[in-house]
Amino acid sequence: MPTFQYEALNDAGKPQKGTINAATSDEAIARIRSQGYFPTSVREQKVKKQKGKAAAAAPTAAGKKKNWTEISIQIGGVGSKQLTAFTRQLSTLQDAGLPILRSLAILEQQQKPGLLKDTLGVVHEDVASGSSLSDAMGKHPKAFNKLYVKMIAAGEVGGVLDLILQRLADFLEKAAKLKRRIISAMIYPAAVITVAAVIVLGIMVLIVPKFIEIFEDFDTEMPPLTIFLIEFSKWLIGPMLSTGNPDQLIPGVVWVLASPFIVFFGFKIIRKTKTGKGVIDRTILFMPILGGLIAKATIAKFTRTLGTLVNAGVPILDAINITGETTGNNVYQNALFKVHDSVRQGESFAEPLRQAKVCDALVVNMIDVGEETGDLDKMLLKIADNYDEEVDVAVAGLVSLLEPIMVVVLGGIVGFIVISLFLPLVKLMQSVM
Repeated sequence: MPTFQYEALNDAGKPQKGTINAATSDEAIARIRSQGYFPTSVREQKVKKQKGKAAAAAPTAAGKKKNWTEISIQIGGVGSKQLTAFTRQLSTLQDAGLPILRSLAILEQQQKPGLLKDTLGVVHEDVASGSSLSDAMGKHPKAFNKLYVKMIAAGEVGGVLDLILQRLADFLEKAAKLKRRIISAMIYPAAVITVAAVIVLGIMVLIVPKFIEIFEDFDTEMPPLTIFLIEFSKWLIGPMLSTGNPDQLIPGVVWVLASPFIVFFGFKIIRKTKTGKGVIDRTILFMPILGGLIAKATIAKFTRTLGTLVNAGVPILDAINITGETTGNNVYQNALFKVHDSVRQGESFAEPLRQAKVCDALVVNMIDVGEETGDLDKMLLKIADNYDEEVDVAVAGLVSLLEPIMVVVLGGIVGFIVISLFLPLVKLMQSVM
């Protein structure tokens, strides 16, 4: 029977080393756990008489590794919905008492071909080789971010991995739910604006040129509004039609259609720089209506993240650093880094937030109370729940406000086009009469 060398932690968190005989690594881990230890590294002990077996097993292992080198190119990371489902399932399997290797193998088989399935195969191999689950997951940041890995590590050290996975699944579900609410609320206005823009462009490119021909035939003097509309229509058409500007290389309609993509990629490029990211994030927070919504959503995100990490047993300084890196807004990130420095020096958590003026007084006061009572994690999660509700209300208010604004703006554009086209006709009719 093979002999396994192991490193583990006892109930007091002190490291222990030893050897144990078992048929498989899963059985070895189970026996170590039965002794009251939490294994952090389990490796099969190499002996001379096992060379034949090792040589026989080599082709199988090599064949398995070969599968991971044949992974198709993946773009982006694992989707939040897929990761949440995996976390919930892994939590259930751990709560049922299944060994971690068996749980990973089951979930790997259930996954559809893609990044998560490929990653779970590699994680399974690493854990079977003696790595901890958090270390194995930490090698794949596209699937498991820093927050995820730190919480898994806290669960392993505390021996409560099933509970941590459950809390992590709850956190991912609530974060995804908040994101879905905001996106779904923006779909209707975005669809209306897109359709309206296409219709207006169609009028300017197809209808207005017909009126231009009529006006040129009657040789009538046109008012300034009509002249502006005609020149804008010619710019949109460019060299496509005879009425366009022959010296114009690219039609204006191409620039109009490409402008959202130019703005999007320009925004991304600017945010790549530290200065640009800071300026953009601060500017967004000062935008009317939308800035308040983003601030509430960011506060809900960082308080839930920090509360979940602290509740999971992650050291407070590590938890603050992880939260700052994942908050998504440079202004709040800098504020949290100042909080980190303050806590490291033994000072208050709430005071740097109060000085940064990035949170409402209610948030700062609740955090202050949480510090004094020792229930900081519970208070942070309560703040997150309250701000989730405020985001719901803000999103509903924004949608209800956008509808009349869109009607007024679109009505003004169409009215401008109609008036500009009919003013010369009215003038022409008056001259005939």
